[in-house]
Amino acid sequence: MTLTNSELTFFWTPTMVVSGIVMLIATALLGFLIWKRSGYSAATGWLEALRLIIVAAVSLTLNQPEWRESFAPDRQPVIAVLKDESGSMKTEDILPADDSGAPDRADKTPLSRETVANRLTTPEVWDPLDEDFEIVIESFSRPADETPSGTDLEKALSEVHDRYPNLLGLVLVSDGDWNVGEPPSRAATRFRMSGIPVFTVPVGSETRLPDLAVTAFDVPTFGIAGKPVRLPFTLTSAFPRDHPATLEIRSNEGETLTRDITIPAMGRLQDTVLWTPQTVGDFQLTLTLPLAEKEHDPDNNTITAPISIRKEELKVLLIESYPRWEYRYLRNALERDPGVVVSCLLYHPDVSAVGGGPGYLEAFPEPEILSSFDVIVLGDVGVGEGQLTGEQAAALKRQVASQAAGLVLMPGFRGYQATLLETELDDLFPVFLDPAQPRGWGSATPGQFELTELGARSLLTRLEDTENANANLWASLPGFQWYAGVIRARAGSEVLATHSSEANRFGRIPLIVTKTYGTGKILFMGTDGAWRWRKGVEDKYHYRFWGQVARWMAYQRNMASDERMRLFFSPDRPRTGDTLTLNANAMSVGGEPLQSATVVVQITTPSGKIENVRLQPGGAEQWGLFTGSYVPAEPGEHHLTMTCVENGGTLDTTLTVQGAAVELVGQPARHDVMEEIARITRGEMLATPDPALIRERIAALPEPPPLERRLRLWSHPLWIGGIVLLLAVFWTGRKMAGAV
Repeated sequence: MTLTNSELTFFWTPTMVVSGIVMLIATALLGFLIWKRSGYSAATGWLEALRLIIVAAVSLTLNQPEWRESFAPDRQPVIAVLKDESGSMKTEDILPADDSGAPDRADKTPLSRETVANRLTTPEVWDPLDEDFEIVIESFSRPADETPSGTDLEKALSEVHDRYPNLLGLVLVSDGDWNVGEPPSRAATRFRMSGIPVFTVPVGSETRLPDLAVTAFDVPTFGIAGKPVRLPFTLTSAFPRDHPATLEIRSNEGETLTRDITIPAMGRLQDTVLWTPQTVGDFQLTLTLPLAEKEHDPDNNTITAPISIRKEELKVLLIESYPRWEYRYLRNALERDPGVVVSCLLYHPDVSAVGGGPGYLEAFPEPEILSSFDVIVLGDVGVGEGQLTGEQAAALKRQVASQAAGLVLMPGFRGYQATLLETELDDLFPVFLDPAQPRGWGSATPGQFELTELGARSLLTRLEDTENANANLWASLPGFQWYAGVIRARAGSEVLATHSSEANRFGRIPLIVTKTYGTGKILFMGTDGAWRWRKGVEDKYHYRFWGQVARWMAYQRNMASDERMRLFFSPDRPRTGDTLTLNANAMSVGGEPLQSATVVVQITTPSGKIENVRLQPGGAEQWGLFTGSYVPAEPGEHHLTMTCVENGGTLDTTLTVQGAAVELVGQPARHDVMEEIARITRGEMLATPDPALIRERIAALPEPPPLERRLRLWSHPLWIGGIVLLLAVFWTGRKMAGAV
């Protein structure tokens, strides 16, 4: 920098100037009188002169003297040109311009945003400004393997602001799409405070291009050989009309499923395909949506997901007081299923011994036996003589809360379940039972189920393959002649079906209600007449419903398990950045759940990184449960190895993490973001990517003001110290002269 000017300046006001002159005149008159009274003594004369100097210095200080120096910069002012190179810039949605600058609609081949941005940021475009400015061309993007991936527009702007102290202006060429980091307005505010305008050049269309996309394929972690597996999927369309297509799902073994679908215009379609695998093993399922004419991006029409097919080993415990019809038919249906092992505990409160025979338990199972059951069906049973005890009710609660077991509550007309509300099982009920009507309600006229909106979408109540057929079936199912006395559903529960005609002040009586408690699932069945669904069709609908319920409840418990340990996690299909909850059960050598243990899950990511998660005991209220959390940062298959020191067990499983793509091709450009940046910084948004226009705006920028360096004399330590020194000399002189 070159010194161009230096001067002494004051920040004065008329009041301060007049006050200073008055003080100086008064001090001079007073000093002259004192000097005259002393007989014109030389010492007194020097002291009064010093007093006048001190007053003058104080007067100057009150007017804030500053020494200012101006410097002309040796370097040219910097103009930064910032180009967006993120994934969304590959979108081809810009029509070529004709000679007048307007879009040439005769040419049907659109340009990519990246191509237009490259044309605006070549050095040749900015050569005419080289004499007056230092042109710096930079680009920004976040690599796809960096976490989190995406476009951090605020960070890119802030880095340029901090890197060039002599920055005069900035040209931002981008589609305005930002998806990670702070809002760009934060960086724009910094530019505003520094007086640096930002000229934004938005590239890309503000409307979405015609495209079809497979946005989700939520394949479950595992399935059972010979049992239907539901494969939910989500499709989106950016076409202005409904689009019919034939969807295809192909396994790596060559098996193919097809489904005719219609995606609504500019909308989303969520549906499910049923697949019945016949063999055991690990499969890769690929969902493909055929390309449409004029579709923009063909790469998002296919998605692949893994699934493990196993043999089923589901253990169900039926607890009942008397062998009513629902109990008998449910037990028989479960026993005929080769993948289900059924155990029964049948109380007869008026008989000295419980029911016996093949598959019957002689007493309530011990903890090591109880922990092995995946689903427990609790019928018309309560707490009392010849039935459950309070301790056994608490054990059932722990089994659901900590062992991820399922519990079906199916009351009966004897009203025994009302006594469970006085035990720890009260927290598990998804409904409020009517204490004035513990035995429920009966009617000679059969009642009907009515699916709620949630129930119509639920997989638990899907007894037919299509929604319309399923709704018609539920409306025609044989009715029931008894239902439980329910007041209303509890908070946090989901009502799937209600009574079609009976209601109270809270609305229709809820009959099928689900709830999640701890790590387990609960279903309340408010009638014992589902066995009537067998009329004319045998087990077709009756067991399909209960089979779906049992497998839904046991799903998490069976994600990964062996004789000594069990590992389950939620969500089972996480995306990068999701918080993955890891839950585990560890059993002793004897089979009893451990209360405290050293349980560690070692996670190996697709890139080979290894992370260890120490699972913590759930505490006394969460019996035998160990829990922890993990946030996956990489998409792909993660290998999980769980070890327990106390039982010496090791459990291996895999977890597939889906990549949460934030850089999407074909999305509309964010012109509103670019306009906001320009407005905040007092720049301008140039909607037309014309290099000559951009150079014209840059050339019109005012020259940067010279740099100033100010020395505030009035607050400088030496200035203040000098005044204090003069006061000390003045006071010492008066002492020596005998004036004090």
